[in-house]
Amino acid sequence: MHVQPQKILVLAPHTDDGELGCGGSIAKFCADGKEVYYAAFCLCSKSLPAMLPANTLELECRKATATLGIPPANLILFNYEVRELPQSRQQILEELLQLNKRINPDLVLLPAASDIHQDHQVIHQEGMRAFKNVTFAGYELPWNNYSFRTNFFIRLSEGELNKKVDSLKSYQSQSHRNYMQEDFTRSLAKVRGVQANAEYAEAFEIYKWIV
Repeated sequence: MHVQPQKILVLAPHTDDGELGCGGSIAKFCADGKEVYYAAFCLCSKSLPAMLPANTLELECRKATATLGIPPANLILFNYEVRELPQSRQQILEELLQLNKRINPDLVLLPAASDIHQDHQVIHQEGMRAFKNVTFAGYELPWNNYSFRTNFFIRLSEGELNKKVDSLKSYQSQSHRNYMQEDFTRSLAKVRGVQANAEYAEAFEIYKWIV
């Protein structure tokens, strides 16, 4: 693989996980002309208030990823039931193997190993199996991570952080959640930036790095 990855695949158990964990890095990769793909496995219609259409999160995800610069053709949406990915583990592995064959990425970003959400654990574990010959790293979702090794950082410009913030604003149905608040997003980016000797950054756990 190139030291600078050219083809990146982001694995999101649910719509919005990728934007939350690595939205600034996605914006950076897209602005740099990298080929970025985003695969979300749950559209989470059961988690929506009853008055909202079932496809609300799908539409919000399409808007959010477009804001980051991902072409619509590079957005892959599956419709597994939220909180039930463990029951579909083998089928999800097959989907991931097909993505590997189809996209042939040289960097995969997925939930961190310490993530305690059952759906996130499945995508992490099966992602490691499907992409075992690829460079892959875990992104940070602090409300789910009891431990997280910040051993890799991607520095962000203010413009890239602003794109992350704007993409998250696409998720109006999730705006009540604490981790969707703009001050949280900016504060975490500032903390990681201090660790990376930069204005802003996102942190990752490296599991395998192939050069």
